[in-house]
Amino acid sequence: MGPRVHAGRFAADIEGDFVVFLIGMRINKPWRVWEWWPVFVAMPLMLRELDAAPNPPLLGWRLLLASPLSPTVIQYWRSYDDLEAYANDPARRHKPVWQRYFRKIGLNGNVGIWHETYTIRAGDHEAIYVNMPRTGLAEAGEMRGLGSSSTSRERLSV
Repeated sequence: MGPRVHAGRFAADIEGDFVVFLIGMRINKPWRVWEWWPVFVAMPLMLRELDAAPNPPLLGWRLLLASPLSPTVIQYWRSYDDLEAYANDPARRHKPVWQRYFRKIGLNGNVGIWHETYTIRAGDHEAIYVNMPRTGLAEAGEMRGLGSSSTSRERLSV
């Protein structure tokens, strides 16, 4: 049995500013397992490390497997400073993995890495969920019941 479905219409609330960070890889040469496998297994280890941290700066995440060659992770961070501090901390998993990637793979084209970072100001977002378990921003923040008549424009106050 999967996560509990919340019947009805809900919005996601999150206090203050936050960051949405999309990160993924692309396996350009699947037969070169020795190159892409370490990159592939690094992300779950980083996510476990972040989930285990006291007062984790990573509020939530979701793995997307739209293609088996191109996994993507959507991450919700408390702030850009928290994201940057984690990425540059040599005592955490990210920095050594990134350095190893450039040392072993570099720009050879066999395994691609990408990311996009979006800083979101308080109130400059909206999310709606109908008959869904907590997911996405509602999982990273809070879920609140929503009437049946509000529109995206109204929730964004634009």
